[in-house]
Amino acid sequence: MNASGLLIATRPSPLALAQARLVADALGLGEASLIEVANQTGPGDKERFVRGVEQAILAGTAELGVHSAKDLPGKMTSGLVIAAVPGRADPRDAWIGPGDSIAEIPRGARVGTSSLRRRAQLMAVRPDLVMVDMAGNVDTRLEKLRAGEADGLVLAMAGLDRLGRSSEASFVFEPDQMTPAAGQGALVVQGRINGPGLDRASMIGDPASGTALAAERAAVVEIGADCDSPVGFHATLAGDHLAIEGFVGLSDGSVWLRDRIEGDATRPEELGRELARRMLSAGAKEILAGTVQA
Repeated sequence: MNASGLLIATRPSPLALAQARLVADALGLGEASLIEVANQTGPGDKERFVRGVEQAILAGTAELGVHSAKDLPGKMTSGLVIAAVPGRADPRDAWIGPGDSIAEIPRGARVGTSSLRRRAQLMAVRPDLVMVDMAGNVDTRLEKLRAGEADGLVLAMAGLDRLGRSSEASFVFEPDQMTPAAGQGALVVQGRINGPGLDRASMIGDPASGTALAAERAAVVEIGADCDSPVGFHATLAGDHLAIEGFVGLSDGSVWLRDRIEGDATRPEELGRELARRMLSAGAKEILAGTVQA
C-alpha cells in the first residue's frame, strides 16, 4: 500500500500501464499505487478492456481505475462514476506504413486493422485497399507489420505518443478524413460513487477534455452504437463554443454519413444527442442495422 492509501487498478498491457502511470504521477502516487488486473473474458468482447478494472474498484481492491475513454461503454456501470478526465492527448488516427498522405498509400495495400470505424472511412475514399483483420496491443500489431502480415497499420496517435513511438507514424488523418472514435486520446479516472479518492482525482481533471468527452459519449448512446460500431464522434471546444462532428458508415465504405453541429459548450450532452438524432433522421439507423443498400 502506498502512503496515500489509494490504489489504482489498470490492465497489464504496456499502453494501459503507461496511461495508469501518467495518472498516478499526476496524483503524486507513483508506481506503488498500481494494481494490474487481467481481462475478464476472451477476444471479441471489447468491454473486457474495462470489466476487470471496474470489478476491482467495486470489490474495494482498488479505489480508482484508469481506462482509455474510447473503451468505456456509454452506459456507466452501476455504483461507479467518472472521477476525472485528464487533459486529452492527440485524438487523431495515424498511418504507419509507406505514403505521406491517404492519397499516397500504395494501391492495393493491405491495411491491418480490426476497427470497423477505420475500415469504413478508409474504404470510402480508397476502395482499392485490402483490409486485414489485425487485433492485439500496439506492440503486437507493429510486430505483425514488420513480419509482413500487412503493408500498413492505422493506430491511435495518442497510444503511440504514450509509448514513446510517435516516430513510427508516417502521417496523421485529420478528423474530417477519419473521424476518431468517441473518447479517443482521452483517459478516464473512475471510482466508486461517494468512494475514497474522488476529490483528489477531480483535481487532475481538465474541464475542456471532460466537456468534449461528455458530448461524444452522449452521441454514442443516442445513436445506439457500441465500442465496435463503425461510428466516430469528435468534439472540440473553443471558449464557450463546442463543435461536434460525427461519422457512420458501412465497413466496406459503400455507404456513409457525416454531420457536424456547433453550439453552447455548457450543454455538451444535449449537443451530442442533437447531432445523433440528426444523423438517425438522415439514415444512420439503417446504416448501423445493415439494412441500407449502396
